[in-house]
Formats: sequence, C-alpha cells, structure tokens
Amino acid sequence: MLVESVYRSEDVPLADRFDCWRTLVGRTHAPVELVSHYREDFRVFQRTLSLGAVSVWPSSFQPVLFRRTPRLIRESDPEGLHLTLPLKGTLYVSTGRNEASHGPYSLNVLDTSHPFEVRSVGGSDGLHRGVGLEVPAALLPVPGRQRDRLAGLRLSAGEGFGALLAQLLTQLANGTHAYQPADGPRLGSVVVDLLSALFAHALDATTLLPPETHRQTLVLRIRAFIQRHLHDPQLTPPAIAAAHHISLSYLHRLFQHEEDTVAAWIRRQRLDHARRDLADPAQRTTPVHAIAARWGFPRAADFTRAFRTAYGMPPSDYRSTLRSE
Repeated sequence: MLVESVYRSEDVPLADRFDCWRTLVGRTHAPVELVSHYREDFRVFQRTLSLGAVSVWPSSFQPVLFRRTPRLIRESDPEGLHLTLPLKGTLYVSTGRNEASHGPYSLNVLDTSHPFEVRSVGGSDGLHRGVGLEVPAALLPVPGRQRDRLAGLRLSAGEGFGALLAQLLTQLANGTHAYQPADGPRLGSVVVDLLSALFAHALDATTLLPPETHRQTLVLRIRAFIQRHLHDPQLTPPAIAAAHHISLSYLHRLFQHEEDTVAAWIRRQRLDHARRDLADPAQRTTPVHAIAARWGFPRAADFTRAFRTAYGMPPSDYRSTLRSE
C-alpha cells in the first residue's frame, strides 16, 4: 500500500469532529473557513495519500461551505493548485470572476493564491464524495499569467488527458493495495505529467510542456488505448502507431524508455487479464479457448504457448492447480 493517513469522524469526540477536520483540511490543502449546518454531529471520512510532493485525498462528508479568503491567503499560501473530482453529489464553485456547478466526474481547478467559495451538496445518502488533488504550482510548467486562467476552469473528465487523470484518481480512491510505498513518488510524477498535459490542452499552450512530459503523456495515452483494445487480435504496433498519427519507428522509440517493448507490453497485459479470468471462480465453466479469444488470442495453441512461457505451465494446469488448493 501507499503511505496514507485516515481520518474518521467517529474516532473523534463529538464536540471536536468538525474543528479537527477543518485543521486537517488546512494542512492537506490550505487554511480555509468551513461552515456547515451539520457541524454539531459532523460525519466525514478522509484518506490522505502521499505521492511525493503531490497528495491525493479521497473523502466523503456532509454538506459544507469551504471559503478561502484574502486574509487567509495573506496569512498562509502554499502556492498550490487544487483539482477536485466529484464522485457523488455536486460542487458549486465561485472564484469571484465566475461561478459554476460541477457534478460527478467533472474536474474543477482552484488556486490557493486566489479567493474562492465551494459549496458541496451530498448525494442520495446525504454525503458528498470526491477526490481532491494537491500539486505545488512550481512543479507545473504554467506561468503565473496562464495560471490565473485556470482558477475555476471546468475540465472534461470524459475524454483525453482529463479521462486518464480521472481514471487514476478513481483507482486510488478505490484502494492502493496494488502499490508499494516506493511507488508513491512515481505515481506523483505521473499525476504531474497528466495534469501538465491537461492544462496545456485547456489553455491551448502545448508549447509549455517540456519534451519529457510530451513523451510521458503520449505513452500514457497509448497504454490506455491498448487496454481498451486488448480483445482485438489486430492490435499491433503498426495499428497503434496509425491510431495515434505517429510513425512506427517513433512508437518503438517511445517504448525504449519503458520496461517492455510495445509488443511485449501488449502480450503481458493480455496474459495477465487471461490469468485473472482463469483464477476467477465465477468463470470456472468458461472454456480456456474462450478466455484466450476474449483477450486477443484467437488461436488456442498460441495462447497455451505464451501462457506456459510466462507462467511455467499450460493454462489448463494453472486453473486445475487453483481448484485443488
């Protein structure tokens, strides 16, 4: 698991719950005023994940008003950018220059150096659920005058870099058991690259991005494309290059910096998904060849050969071994 801390309101005396959470938000994000009709018996659950200089905080809480005032900014400003991904409920955001509402799976940007008000509304159970992301502005290749344009900006979480970022944040909100503590800074770098590309696209300023960020974000897009098309036997390096309007040689150069070649990564992902299905008790009656075809192996013999090479035994033996345990 990643390094994380957890705050549960039920672990704190009733009279202290709201003030304790306000202090936590001030440390995680920036000092803010909090106002709520539910403060006498406030319900909140927050996990704070440390990704190096970046922090991610999945949380659920009763309706509340967050207010970042000029006085608070003068007293303390971490000079960071905050991105919010609502999962259930709605956020109503006012930055002084504009007002907007943000429903589930939209992205909103706030700057700790500018005043704002955010009013949360809960979902059907009365709780607002979402993921907050904190990134030091110094890590992003966005000059101050461009950064001012980001405050209160609505960004799409349904396509492009916004979708990739939302997918990663949602995955982290669902749990971090697949990661080791040492993965935190690596994930932080991925978040910064995606956010940089998202901002550059939103500002129509892709020249802001350094070459390495261009490369990393393109690799992330290609990996996401591969994951969506693993079932397709025609998913080959030439097809991937054509879909991304790059040459085949450039695609191979992109993956020179990765652990696997692009073809090896496709094969590893297909085998890993097939192995999971073979281990799934709910799919024990599904024929091996059907699982193979599902993950892009139309010829059972090719799948058996590749599976034996990767895992040391044929897929049928692997499934039988799991059943006997």
